[in-house]
Amino acid sequence: MRLRFTKMHGAGNDFVVVDATRATLRVDASGIRRLADRHFGIGFDQMLVVEPARSPDTDFYYRIFNADGGEVSQCGNGARCFVRFVHDKGLSAKNAIRVETRSGIIEPRLEKDGRVTVNMGVPIFEPARIPFVAERQALTYPLEVDGRKREISAVSIGNPHAVQVVADLDAAPVASEGALIEGHPRFPERVNAGYMQIVDRGHIKLRVFERGAGETLSCGSGACAAVAAGIARGLLDSPVKVDTRGGVLEIAWTGEAQPVSMTGPAQSVFEGEIEVERKE
Repeated sequence: MRLRFTKMHGAGNDFVVVDATRATLRVDASGIRRLADRHFGIGFDQMLVVEPARSPDTDFYYRIFNADGGEVSQCGNGARCFVRFVHDKGLSAKNAIRVETRSGIIEPRLEKDGRVTVNMGVPIFEPARIPFVAERQALTYPLEVDGRKREISAVSIGNPHAVQVVADLDAAPVASEGALIEGHPRFPERVNAGYMQIVDRGHIKLRVFERGAGETLSCGSGACAAVAAGIARGLLDSPVKVDTRGGVLEIAWTGEAQPVSMTGPAQSVFEGEIEVERKE
């Protein structure tokens, strides 16, 4: 089966985007892993699939698959690429669309300056809903990682995040520790491990080890989680500039039961076709 795709990135977080509005995409987890291989396939952090709307008040359904083939509920950088893709492909003439995901409805909007703003929903701090194993809700939790105690904030932005504040982002043990946090038993559905360096109350630097993908150049939901955690702890003030290794995001959150807003770039890189084994 020939698969047509568009390669895109949002602040360096790279994707393959597939239009499945007219025909169902039939690729299994092993097929996705082959496509994600940067030597023998296309190479990407996540595959984004555009499907027809499943609810009458939405425009599309949005599916996200990590490079390991697992399906996840949310991807903020991907959401920005999603609206850019459907607009560029003529699938919708709207600058703002309503998109259903496994974790709820998001509303990405194409701005006049070419950037995209996404309503990422209300951050979740209740441990059971993240999910995270804890006796009670708190702003921070001790987490034992390889015999060392780490202080993390646990929050969900459609997917779970463990955010810790570090003094020097370049020296943070993202590569060595990120995988240990990702598979920590207190996170039954695994977790994205975020490392945040606070520059000032309106500016942070961030690295994220994403579940199923490893460290990526940028993580949109991770940026939202870090800012929400920082504001909740009284360390940051909205809006916050987030420097990732792939680019700059702007995150705004007024707190309480309000949604997080993310603004950032979305860029197409190239289009192509590849032969894939079809799942029967």
